[in-house]
Amino acid sequence: MSDQNRPFYNAVLVDGCRIPFQRSGTNYNDLMAYDLGRMAIEGLLARNPVEPSAIDRVIMGTVIQEVKTSNVARESALGAGIPDSVPAFTTTMACISSNQAFASGVDLIRTGQAKIVLAGGTETMSDIPVRFKKKFRQKVLEARKYKKPTDFLKFFKGLGFKDLLPELPAIAEFSTGEVMGESADRMAARFGVSREDQDEYALRSHQLAAKATNKGWLDQELIPAKIPPKFEVVPHDNGFREDTSLEKLAKLRPAFIKPHGTVTAGNSSFLTDGASASFIMEEETALELGIKPKARVRQYNFVSQDPGEELLLGPAYAIPKILAAMNLSLQDIDVFELHEAFAGQVLSVLTALNSDKFAKESLKRDQKVGEIPMEKLNTWGGSLSLGHPFGATGVRLVTTAANRLIKEDGKFALVSACAAGGQGHAMVLERYGK
Repeated sequence: MSDQNRPFYNAVLVDGCRIPFQRSGTNYNDLMAYDLGRMAIEGLLARNPVEPSAIDRVIMGTVIQEVKTSNVARESALGAGIPDSVPAFTTTMACISSNQAFASGVDLIRTGQAKIVLAGGTETMSDIPVRFKKKFRQKVLEARKYKKPTDFLKFFKGLGFKDLLPELPAIAEFSTGEVMGESADRMAARFGVSREDQDEYALRSHQLAAKATNKGWLDQELIPAKIPPKFEVVPHDNGFREDTSLEKLAKLRPAFIKPHGTVTAGNSSFLTDGASASFIMEEETALELGIKPKARVRQYNFVSQDPGEELLLGPAYAIPKILAAMNLSLQDIDVFELHEAFAGQVLSVLTALNSDKFAKESLKRDQKVGEIPMEKLNTWGGSLSLGHPFGATGVRLVTTAANRLIKEDGKFALVSACAAGGQGHAMVLERYGK
């Protein structure tokens, strides 16, 4: 069969959920990313009429991998009771890892290779893999060949004290050596985003997350987590600060570029543990199961730029591209869900989209994309307040966007995110039946 005659199947989002996101070092401190992913999958299975054996694929995103569970999607699926006959694979694309997991599931459905896909992501920053430096590791591998006890006498030959110190995973870009916060600081300066602007946006995020939590708007996406061994229940996110204020945020010192930087711990996303999961189905399959989908997946894209100059500017490129592909404008979008790595990053993206200069010089178009209305943007909080488990945030964004579409009686939702490596993503959902 030629590609032109190949059938195209509609992919729909049936449901999405997540365990509460927790600040690293708190309630999930003793758990592996595997445990978090398993709980998210179990929660999704428990509330949907889907036989685990009917799932065609499990795909999960993660960033900092545990060696014992390098394919954490497979291990989490098995731990959640999904049969061993269901294939699973793990994606990694920095902060858009579960966006890629979700998109991969959509592709499998659209091309007829799957009817039901479970896509999600999981991440723990409470127990990151710490290793010895390379010289020491080489010695350990060499020691496997030792034959007699006296061979071990040469183990420490050539090793210095520094070679014995542990090595943490790098938080800097491999290609540039620059920490992400430094890039955010420079980008904010480039687009004229002030410290006050960033603090005000961060405060807004925390206030909206608190409001959405208190009003129960997030309950439909939250699966309470039960923490062994006593199985204490964690019902809500614990990262947002309902009692913060501009005065408190203003007292924080620059975290990256000192002393004149504008990015602080208060206007940056924090280290977070969490997991998310979603069901993507072929439309007719969902209807046959008696399930009304939440949204159609209309379009998505991935973009990349120079990680040195435009590390976190991906959405400013991905959003115009996806709007053009669908012949839509910003005015046609009812719900916006943008990943908040830093307040300065979000505000820089918004400024770029509303800039004729950026449009002409960077997008090669005659006029600016336009202004995203704040009353439509991240109205239930965002990564600054809810938290950002690297591998899980993408599916959270999609889930929240679909739920907001239904609650707010909208038609189109746009999800977008930046990622390390100078990459970005955008996706448009259409409310089902709207």
